[in-house]
Amino acid sequence: MAQFSRLEVAQAMKDTGMIPLFFHSDIELSKKVLKACYDGGARLMEFTARGDFAHEVFGELTKYAIKELPGMIMGVGSVTDAAAASLYMALGANFVVTPVLREDIAIVCNRRKVLWSPGCGSVTEIAKAEELGCEIVKLFPGDLYGPNFVKGVKGPQPWTSIMPTGGVSPTKDNLKGWFDAGVTCVGMGSQLISKEIIANKDYVKLEQDVKNAMAIIKSIRK
Repeated sequence: MAQFSRLEVAQAMKDTGMIPLFFHSDIELSKKVLKACYDGGARLMEFTARGDFAHEVFGELTKYAIKELPGMIMGVGSVTDAAAASLYMALGANFVVTPVLREDIAIVCNRRKVLWSPGCGSVTEIAKAEELGCEIVKLFPGDLYGPNFVKGVKGPQPWTSIMPTGGVSPTKDNLKGWFDAGVTCVGMGSQLISKEIIANKDYVKLEQDVKNAMAIIKSIRK
């Protein structure tokens, strides 16, 4: 079961402004990546469940986070149907992120009061997600839409909370563009947890990169 309520998760997303995204089949490597992000100040992790036996890795990571990383909120991404969402919630997922808007996922997550964030690409999809109880919508793929799309949505719908994923990098110019447009938080995957960092097992660099990104977001929001 989830350790955090959906309101607690939504607040953490707003407070930190950033969610690292990551998948690897190696459990021990994944623990080290998670620890580096945690030490860098991240308090949420979206485990992008894209590989075989990903649920087994997620289960071990969640148990590790509960035991060793107090306050770390584990969630799952790349979820495509209600059955998968239910499986990951049984393994302790505190939030569920999807590439598309699906009502069946909304129903099972709402039933357990777990935050879900569907991938949306139009104002109509965003409105539908909010009607289904979504707190924070995922703008995906973010690089196809950009900050101007966010500004356009926030005009008639200032209550909408948006999290772009894809097209977000840990640079001041990129992050400033998104946050000035009005995003609530951003999701960062390979631009933050790069192939080079994983190949070199450079967890010290990853920790510092997370710290730097968090500091940039904090300075932009002042």
